[in-house]
Amino acid sequence: MSALNKLLLYLVLPVILLVGGTAATVYLWVNGPLALPTERVDILVPPGSTPSSIAQLINQAGVPINAQGFVALARLGELDTKIKAGGYQIVRGDSPLTVLRRMALGDVTARQITLVEGWNLRQIRAALSAHPDIKQTLTQVSDADLLKRVNTLGQATALEGLFFPDTYIFPIGTTDVELLERAARTQQKILDRAWAARAPNSVLKTPYEALILASIIEKETGQAADRARIAGVFSNRLRINMLLQTDPTVIYGMGESYTGKIRKQDLQTDTPYNTYTRLGLPPSPIASSGRAALAAALNPEKHNYLYFVSKGDGSSAFAVTLPEHNKNVATYILGRKP
Repeated sequence: MSALNKLLLYLVLPVILLVGGTAATVYLWVNGPLALPTERVDILVPPGSTPSSIAQLINQAGVPINAQGFVALARLGELDTKIKAGGYQIVRGDSPLTVLRRMALGDVTARQITLVEGWNLRQIRAALSAHPDIKQTLTQVSDADLLKRVNTLGQATALEGLFFPDTYIFPIGTTDVELLERAARTQQKILDRAWAARAPNSVLKTPYEALILASIIEKETGQAADRARIAGVFSNRLRINMLLQTDPTVIYGMGESYTGKIRKQDLQTDTPYNTYTRLGLPPSPIASSGRAALAAALNPEKHNYLYFVSKGDGSSAFAVTLPEHNKNVATYILGRKP
């Protein structure tokens, strides 16, 4: 028996005996295998995590563990101050002590990649391609074939927006396609839950329309507090068959020809994504949207606003009428004093 196990038994034994337990119970818990729902369970330990917060993460991942015992084990073994942030995998046969020692050694058995909210498919591909521990196979798969593999919605016409932005933990050697399939499954689950919780009077007819609008809200929102209000503006416009006139869709439609500025002729040049020239939503999302943007799209704020303009500080100024909007544009875009 290791010194740590002996120390644990001597310190905990009196307490265990008081509650009718035995030293064997403690020993078996410390060294016994955890009950895993699958062969491997991914755990992402953020910087500054404590044994208590890690135990919570483990429980949330579907692995039942006694949080108080986990904390006591970490402190008794002087491992609580040695835990290192990173992506870990708990595998079948691992005990609480094994998991703690792995985290204290920083033995990161998995890698991680973060897909950022608002990223488009090109940015996601670039991040996957740049990761040294991801096996590159995308060059061998056409977009059409990949769409067939990840189009769980059945309505998607493009890959854009189908991959949920999140941090994914994976074993070294996982392929880029496997990660995209996983992100697509995650997106589908989150979309299903959001769709089920939508406002009863939503102007959106399908989950895919929700994903499209959410992507626009993601790109238009500078402050979280404005999300639902901006969603309300777009919903109001859709309801009265008014052009959305949102710049991010124009930029997306311009593709690589966009150099950082939108000119008047760009607003007038028709593309499938130009919401200044075409009514309704664009044919596909323009980026990956997070939970908050999706929730806003399906539960917009109720108001009469039809216009908004950026104030330059991340927030927006809203207006009901065009004259009011023009005043806001003069103030916040042209810099004229009211």
